[in-house]
Amino acid sequence: MDNLRAGIPVQVHLETNIVQDDQSSSFVFDVSGQLVQIGESIYIRYNEDSDDQGKVPVTIKIMPNGSVKLTRSASNRLQLIFIKGKRVAARYQTPYGPLDIQTVTPMMEVEIKNYPLRGRLDIDYLLYAGSDLLGKYNIRLQFTV
Repeated sequence: MDNLRAGIPVQVHLETNIVQDDQSSSFVFDVSGQLVQIGESIYIRYNEDSDDQGKVPVTIKIMPNGSVKLTRSASNRLQLIFIKGKRVAARYQTPYGPLDIQTVTPMMEVEIKNYPLRGRLDIDYLLYAGSDLLGKYNIRLQFTV
C-alpha cells in the first residue's frame, strides 16, 4: 500500500448479525467508502443508512498491534475497541450521558491484500454493561477497490 494518506475509494460489503434477548436480526449493507492509511494504521470510512438517524458516519481503524476500533458518529456516539481474547472498556455517548460498556472478542480475523487492494474483517464479540450481557454480535466486512 503506497501513499494512501489521501485515501482511495473502496466498495464495502458489511454483514452484521445480532442476538439480543433470544431475538436475532441481520443487516447487510453494500456502500461506497474510503480507505486511508495514516502511519501504520488503516482506516475504512463509510456512511451507514439508519432508519431513524439518516446517514451515520462509521470509521473502522485497524491498528498495527492487531486491535480494531469502530466508531459510529451518530447522535448516540459509539466507540468500540476489539482485542482478541480481551475484555475492553468502551464508550457509548447517549443523550442522557455516557454509558459504560465493554466488549469481549472471542474471534477476530483481519486480512488485507495488495494487487488488487482488498481485505476482510471478521469480528465476533459480546457486548456487556457491567455483568449484564447486552448482546452477541458478528461483523463480516469486506472491501475492494
